[in-house]
Amino acid sequence: MPESSHLVDLVHARIDEFLTERHSILVSISPDLDPIATFSRRFLSGGKRFRALFCYWGWQAVHGHSGGFDPFAEDGDPETDPVGVVSVAAALECFHAAALVHDDIIDHSDTRRGAPAAHREFESLHREAGWDGDAAAFGEATAILVGDLLLGWADDLIQAGTSVLDDPARAIAARREFQRMRAEVTAGQYLDILEEQAWRSQPEAQLRPRAERVIVYKSARYSIEAPLRIGAALAGADPAQLAALSDFGLPLGIAYQLRDDLLGVFGDPATTGKPSGDDLREGKRTVLIAVARELLAPGQRRLLDELLGDPGLDAAQVEMLQETLRACGAVDEIERIISARVAEATAALEDAPLSRAARAELTALAETVARRER
Repeated sequence: MPESSHLVDLVHARIDEFLTERHSILVSISPDLDPIATFSRRFLSGGKRFRALFCYWGWQAVHGHSGGFDPFAEDGDPETDPVGVVSVAAALECFHAAALVHDDIIDHSDTRRGAPAAHREFESLHREAGWDGDAAAFGEATAILVGDLLLGWADDLIQAGTSVLDDPARAIAARREFQRMRAEVTAGQYLDILEEQAWRSQPEAQLRPRAERVIVYKSARYSIEAPLRIGAALAGADPAQLAALSDFGLPLGIAYQLRDDLLGVFGDPATTGKPSGDDLREGKRTVLIAVARELLAPGQRRLLDELLGDPGLDAAQVEMLQETLRACGAVDEIERIISARVAEATAALEDAPLSRAARAELTALAETVARRER
C-alpha cells in the first residue's frame, strides 16, 4: 500500500534530520568525533525498516479502526508529525542499529550489510592512522561506545515522539512498551551467548526449547510484536487490540528469526551482506541446529558439535555442514515451522478489532518477512 513506502521515506528523513543535529553536537565537542557521527549516519541509512513499518501499522491498526484520518498517507501532510509515530518508528531503527553494533562485537563478526562491522571500521581507522596500542581493542572499545550512543539517541527519539501526544496516558503506555522491549532484548542476548557456552551441560531434551526461548526474547518480540504494540499504544489501544497484535506479532516474529537462522547458514553473501555459513563459524545454537541434532545419527551429531563454532571453517567444511543440515531433514522442518507460524499469525488477524487496511497490510508483510532473502 502507498502508506508503507511513504512512511519509510518519512522515517529516512526523520533519521537524517536527527543525525544532522547530533553530528553538529559531536563535532562541536571535538572534530575527532566526526568518524563516529559519519559511521552512524552510514549505518542508519540502510536496513529493511521492518520495525518502523510494524510500528506504523500497529498505530494505524488502532487509529484507523476508530475512523481516524491518516496524516501519513501520500496525500497527507509530510511536514508534521502530530501523533509522534514517525519519531518513534525512527527510534526503533536507532535502537536496532545499536543492537547490531553490540551483537557484531559479541559474535566477532567482520561485516554487516556488506560493509565492515563497527568494531572493524574503527580498528581500521586506528591501524591506518598508526596510533599506539592495540588496534582491535580500540575498535571494540569504540564500537561499544557507538552502540551506547545509538541507544541514547533512540531514547531521545522516543521522547520526541511521545512528547507531542495530547494524552499523557498514551505516551506513558508507549514508553512502557519500549522499555519492556529494551529489557527483553538484553536478556535474550545474554541467553544467546549463554546457550553457546553452556549447551553441553543441559539435558538433550531441553536444547530445542532453550533455543526457542532465545528466539522469543532476542528477536521475535523485538522485531515485530514490540513495534506493533508500541505503535498501537501511541494510538490508545485497548487490551483486546494489544492482545490481537501480540497474537499476530509473536508467531510471525518467530518465523522471522527462523528465516534469519536459515540465511545465517545458507544465505547468499551478495544479498545478506555477511559471509555464507557465518552462523556455523560463530557456533550459534539455533533451533535449526537443535532440530538437526535430534535427527542426526550419533556419529554425524558428534561431527556437527566438533565443527560448529570453529572460526577457521573453510568453504568445503561449510558446504559439508550445509549438506548435512539439508540431508537430515532439519531445513525442511524449519520451513514447515515457518509456514505454520505464518499461518498462525495471519489467522489471528481475521476477526481482530483492528482496521481493515492494517489487517490487509500486515497479512502482506507477514509473507514478506517470512520469505525474504536478506
